[in-house]
Amino acid sequence: MEEVESKLQNVVISDVKSNHIVDNSHSVLKANKEKFRECQENGDEQLPNGLQSPTTHQTSTENEGSTELSELSSDIVTEEKCSETPESCETIEVVRDNKTFRITYKVYESELELPSIMKLIQKDLSEPYSIYTYRYFINNWPKLCYLALYENKCVGCIVCKLDIHRQITKRGYIAMLAVDKEFRKLKIGTTLVQKAIRVMRANQADEVVLETEITNQPALKLYENLGFVRDKRLFHYYLNGVDALRLKLWFR
Repeated sequence: MEEVESKLQNVVISDVKSNHIVDNSHSVLKANKEKFRECQENGDEQLPNGLQSPTTHQTSTENEGSTELSELSSDIVTEEKCSETPESCETIEVVRDNKTFRITYKVYESELELPSIMKLIQKDLSEPYSIYTYRYFINNWPKLCYLALYENKCVGCIVCKLDIHRQITKRGYIAMLAVDKEFRKLKIGTTLVQKAIRVMRANQADEVVLETEITNQPALKLYENLGFVRDKRLFHYYLNGVDALRLKLWFR
């Protein structure tokens, strides 16, 4: 995986600052409501300068908080965010062994989905990731995280990012892809990769890269069927000593 761990401490700092902004916004809103109520009780028709009705102020405060949070995030992470999501939710029926599976594909929406993602990915990982590694990718590129659900259970997921590589190329990166063993051979992995690639292309990506174990033949077959080519062999890339193959898909 590319350089991630060096940014994780900054992500934690960002969380602390974000909480402070939200708390401060709530304090201002509470004080505003109290002043407004006092004016109403005194029969004042005109509000003091700088005082808005609670509804108006709440909207304003929320927008200001969002702006400040966005500024903090851009100070810490300079990568470009994805602005386009062609397909945010879709249900596809797949038949396997005379049984029909209705698989719903959706974009990541909230932190409540993170435990399911971590549980699924950790089953097949060749090396462990901390929760901050997941948050680094998902919080910065939520539109590049897709989940596959069967009866509201997460049975597949993909986690990616999109940023500028060497100040020249806009590169997509597939960091994690996992499918529950009981739900394989349903084209879930292929569909997840295709959806992530569509979002990357909609956001003007030049290429997509990933690493996978050289011994992982199913993964190699999946990606090569989608047009990826073997770009480089990385010796002893994983903690278990296994080599990796870097695969690449060019758009331009």
